[in-house]
Amino acid sequence: MSYKGIDFPQYRKLSNDKVFYCVLSELEFHEIQLIGSKANLYKFRAKQYPEKLKIIDLLQFDQNGIISSNQDEYEELLKHYSLG
Repeated sequence: MSYKGIDFPQYRKLSNDKVFYCVLSELEFHEIQLIGSKANLYKFRAKQYPEKLKIIDLLQFDQNGIISSNQDEYEELLKHYSLG
């Protein structure tokens, strides 16, 4: 599936505010997981089909609980937890 009409990056999060996503392209995304008072940043480059499906789900809001986020919210987490 092609996302030529979408401007990247796109920002998503889970509705429980525990996982935040920055979708950089059709094949790359970053994920911040909040666990208690700590946070972890994971960087993914989709090489396998399940990873590509994850990006599609994020872009199309196909999983329950995925909602829109924004750059300010994402960057505040990077700054607050010294992740970037």
